[in-house]
Amino acid sequence: MNRVVEKAQLSENVFRMTIDAPQIAAKRKAGQFVVIMTEEKGERIPLTIVDSDIDAGTITIIFQVVGKTTMCLAAMKKGEDLFAVLGPLGTPTEMENFGTTVVVGGGVGIGVAYPIIKALKEAGNKVIAIIGARSKDILILEDEIQEICDRLIVSTDDGSYGVHGFVTNVLQDLIESGEVINRVFAIGPVPMMKFLCEVTRPYKIKTIVSLNPIMVDATGMCGACRVAVGGKTKFACVDGPEFDGHGVDFDLLMNRLRMYNNEEAEARKGCRCHE
Repeated sequence: MNRVVEKAQLSENVFRMTIDAPQIAAKRKAGQFVVIMTEEKGERIPLTIVDSDIDAGTITIIFQVVGKTTMCLAAMKKGEDLFAVLGPLGTPTEMENFGTTVVVGGGVGIGVAYPIIKALKEAGNKVIAIIGARSKDILILEDEIQEICDRLIVSTDDGSYGVHGFVTNVLQDLIESGEVINRVFAIGPVPMMKFLCEVTRPYKIKTIVSLNPIMVDATGMCGACRVAVGGKTKFACVDGPEFDGHGVDFDLLMNRLRMYNNEEAEARKGCRCHE
């Protein structure tokens, strides 16, 4: 069993949870994830490891309530035990001194961006972070990211804070300003990642995207996270979750993400976690 050490609500439907998992904390690297089960007969859900504390033997995750299992996870309290936490899984982020890197995080993807920013900085890169949300009240981790990057640019769709516009506009402006960018990392909603790749494609700036939103069982057995990359079939959970975004078939990916909308809605109706 893995105990919930701390839990905090960061914004509407977004939570940060620290979990006792000493073996995972000792081995995990940026870009890797864990599979969590809240109960023995529950669903397996993959969640990116945001941070770890080797001395305390803990890992930290950030998740958004979108379905039945994340509803159950959000209902858990400090001191309660999760049925299982498996990991670290997935291929770590390729990490070296690339030069000037830009990490773009959107929505809850900002949590996934955090460990990548931290690792890139530790590898000697100049790191520019762009984070965005629909509005100021749902923006997360601004202070934490400000502390570890060289420059932070914040945007909101509604203009309630920072730059008024999308993260794609911010990246486009940054490129057009003459900033020499050696690599871009994009983490967030799939449409956001798709359009960020279209921004960088004409400039031939290698852009790495994290396809963790499409993973299910994290073993490659279910096949739900199949994605076409460069015309070849890959599995996000075992081949990724990070891929060269210029090779990803995002249209196919978005169609796959909509496959089980009705079933998920029914599962949410039957959730009794908050009772």
